[in-house]
Amino acid sequence: MIQEIAPRIFDNGFKNRKAVPEDLFLAYQEDEVLVNGKKDKLWYPSFADFEESHPHLKAAAQFLFTVDDVHYFLVEEKGLDAVAGWNYVSTSRFRSEKKFWRSFPGAVGWQLNRWYENHGYCSRCREPMGRGIGERHLQCPSCGLRIYPTISPVVIVGVTHGDRLLLTRYAGRDYGGYALIAGFVEIGETLEEAVSREVMEEVGLEVRKIKYYKSQPWPFTDTLLAGFFAELAGKAVISLQEDELSQAVWVSREDVPDDEGGISLTAEMMATFKKGFLWR
Repeated sequence: MIQEIAPRIFDNGFKNRKAVPEDLFLAYQEDEVLVNGKKDKLWYPSFADFEESHPHLKAAAQFLFTVDDVHYFLVEEKGLDAVAGWNYVSTSRFRSEKKFWRSFPGAVGWQLNRWYENHGYCSRCREPMGRGIGERHLQCPSCGLRIYPTISPVVIVGVTHGDRLLLTRYAGRDYGGYALIAGFVEIGETLEEAVSREVMEEVGLEVRKIKYYKSQPWPFTDTLLAGFFAELAGKAVISLQEDELSQAVWVSREDVPDDEGGISLTAEMMATFKKGFLWR
């Protein structure tokens, strides 16, 4: 999965650190990220690369996180592709990059960039928000309201029926491959209750023996994914929620499609079932 970058270590601990020339920075323009256009891999800029043309970048940079001994910062300035050799490319590159230790920092940086951009003003008194000291948060200098990065819980459900797995396709989305039942956890709801509700809402099925599998941070949608497997309880007749799904089918274990990229929890759960996994 995309967060599995071992033997490298991702450290999200906040530091009151000022940028130096050898530090790397992440710069975004909507759904694009700045990289070296001469490389066939995600190659992020260092402040040294822009020292001559943009010597002021270090002063306004926001510390993000560390991978091994490499410190990453966020730079809000736009138009940095005016410097020769540097281009903005689609953040979809995070999904196709083979080295997860390159794609994961870029994706998490993009998540934090959206959070900073979306909370420029206090939602209580409408004053400009200030950057927190000592931990990653935003704080209103007027009323004191604190805001922390938004992370929404989502359940992923592998519904099994003997040697068959329920696979779905989303309706109205660019991604056309197979997926599992998924949905946001509601207020006042346990994860297990969300599993049962989502399965009933999307395909009209009841489940039992709900078992937790694994979790994954998913920076693309500001979510924390919690994976579960559950057995069908009752009839296997599907009643499709057509505004959410375009298809839902029972697929035999040997016919579950492979996902060579393997960046997502969904892909790992499908592969695990295909290899013979079955909760008892």
